Amino acid sequence: MTHPFLDLAPLSAVHFAAIEDRVARLLDTEQDVVIMQGEALLPLEGAIRSTAGPGTVALNVITGPYGQTFGDWLRDCGAEVIDLAVPFHTAVTADRIRAAFEARPEIDFVSLVHAEAATGNTNPVAEIGEVVRAHGALFYLDAVASIGAEPVLPDAWGVDLCVIGAQKAMGGPAGVSAVSVSARAWTRMTSNPGAPRRSYLSLLDWKDRWTDAGRKALPHAPAQLEMLALEACVERIESEGLDTVMRRHAVAAAATRAGALALGGGLEPYVHDASEAAPVATTLRTPPGTIASELVARALASDPTLPLVAGGGALAKEMIRVNHYGVDATVTVVQRCLAALGAAMESTHSITDA
Repeated sequence: MTHPFLDLAPLSAVHFAAIEDRVARLLDTEQDVVIMQGEALLPLEGAIRSTAGPGTVALNVITGPYGQTFGDWLRDCGAEVIDLAVPFHTAVTADRIRAAFEARPEIDFVSLVHAEAATGNTNPVAEIGEVVRAHGALFYLDAVASIGAEPVLPDAWGVDLCVIGAQKAMGGPAGVSAVSVSARAWTRMTSNPGAPRRSYLSLLDWKDRWTDAGRKALPHAPAQLEMLALEACVERIESEGLDTVMRRHAVAAAATRAGALALGGGLEPYVHDASEAAPVATTLRTPPGTIASELVARALASDPTLPLVAGGGALAKEMIRVNHYGVDATVTVVQRCLAALGAAMESTHSITDA
């Protein structure tokens, strides 16, 4: 008995390359795009380990948990790391980046997360890119959460390494990801003696055996189901129109912020300024005395399919995240989430009053 998910013809190199080309068009980039066979942490780590090492002076911007992880990888590579941390309820500014360069002109690497889904903020990459380009540092960007929810333009913004994943706003699979690589980034990797080789983390292996070889023979067997799912989600975005997809996310984010304030009871947007709030997910601060994880559990008891989660770690006490991304980037989904949260808050008050 045949099965549509199991009995598939092998994915050819031609087909694989065609999917890469579609991802490149989605990013509006002329850079090389490498699709890596794993969740986005694979190219995120691989890109840092390929380009950073002893002698690298890295400015690592921290606006959420992923920025903290990037700093750990950079230090592990032997780089000197200058952490620039801002409160998680806000975003970094181009002026803060410029000031860091003035204080440490030897900075030659900048790592930044575009949208932090975990904390709900988004950073002004276009403005930051101008400052980084003028300084001449290599620019590494995590656009995993932002792609599909807001513009991601590595060429226009001067991004040298732009990592994306399909599992959030693109509405695709988690098991495959991609990175666009500038000529400057390839040069940095080639001259880095610590860049991974003969490794699943290696971008240079892909360059040598795939990109520079004319994309005629795949280095190893691709994750076939994930590649086909990636192709399907890009097709869906192309059909709907990228601008329309991004507009859906923006409307869902605005509706979440407005609805949370309308609910009252002390629930409010975690990111203070709407212009600094990510369209991919909205974080909400719970009122004093209300434990976010408990409120989410009570809301999900009525409908476990809602895209509601509590913040991670210490934020589980005070933060709720509405993950209005992909197919959930609709006002209807937002209304269901807010209704469930409102009912959960009401029941919490009833229990407290009793």
